[in-house]
Amino acid sequence: MRRREFVTLLGSVVAWPVAARGQQPMLVIGFLSGLTPPAHLVAVFRQSLAEAGYVEGRNLGIEFAEGQYDRLPSMASELLRRHVAVIVALSTPSALAAKTATTMIPIVFGVSEDPVKLGLVASIARPGGNATGVSFLLSELGAKQLGLLRELVPAASRVGLLVNPNNENAKAIISDLKSAAATIGVEIDFVRAADSREIEGAFTALARDKVHALVVGTDPFFYSQRVQLVTLAMRHALPTVYNVREYAEAGGLMSYGTSLTEALRQMGAYTARILKGEKPIDLPVVQSTKFDFVINLPTARTLGLAIPPMLLARADEVIE
Repeated sequence: MRRREFVTLLGSVVAWPVAARGQQPMLVIGFLSGLTPPAHLVAVFRQSLAEAGYVEGRNLGIEFAEGQYDRLPSMASELLRRHVAVIVALSTPSALAAKTATTMIPIVFGVSEDPVKLGLVASIARPGGNATGVSFLLSELGAKQLGLLRELVPAASRVGLLVNPNNENAKAIISDLKSAAATIGVEIDFVRAADSREIEGAFTALARDKVHALVVGTDPFFYSQRVQLVTLAMRHALPTVYNVREYAEAGGLMSYGTSLTEALRQMGAYTARILKGEKPIDLPVVQSTKFDFVINLPTARTLGLAIPPMLLARADEVIE
């Protein structure tokens, strides 16, 4: 495997003779992600663990398994061979790969869809297996995002939706937005992209078809390419709504969705509880309730858009 696919932050932590030095036993967790997780989110996860008494280098090691979606199953299997105590799976593809790989090792997931529908748990209140975690419901917010976009651009009768066809959530996102669009008489153009080149092509198609605005679907790859997405949206003068605040912070017009920072904090807390001996079956899935609506005023001015006062008043943050 390439070096970046498995990053052992503490060296060969499993083999460290910590007991001989009178320290606490070293526990190792595996962090499975389709892409390199953003540093600020990992920092929140680490801080949550530290607050529960698990500190890297003292009694905890973290192995990051990172790669494209099609490599997730093999990376999940590799984490099992490394005898990790818990697998932390960030994103739906990662969680599904971990769940397929093991029914024994505890899994703490962070997914943007309903984990019951995904088959990760039996129910929200009683997971019923070796997995639990956080559902941040980003894939179910298309109707709200479309509504905000229409408030800002009332004349937008043709709206694009960008999804990643390699992500399991694509069908759910399309279905959700299609239903929402039908109720307000908006036509939806679906465009798909799984790599940087296809993102360029998707925006070319949207411009060619004279789409008035865009909704970017939930996807870890899109998140990693947020600067590219924001740049292309500005280049094509396309008003765009995104799903998490980091897009707006990168220059995107506006974002509406649950807080990834809060989700990672909750995932860290659940990981710590499992390390202390609790079982996933006894930990109900946490459903995120903190939503962020962020508007970027400089971007709006560049696009020639006047933000309605009522929309500004509802924003949790306005970037000046």
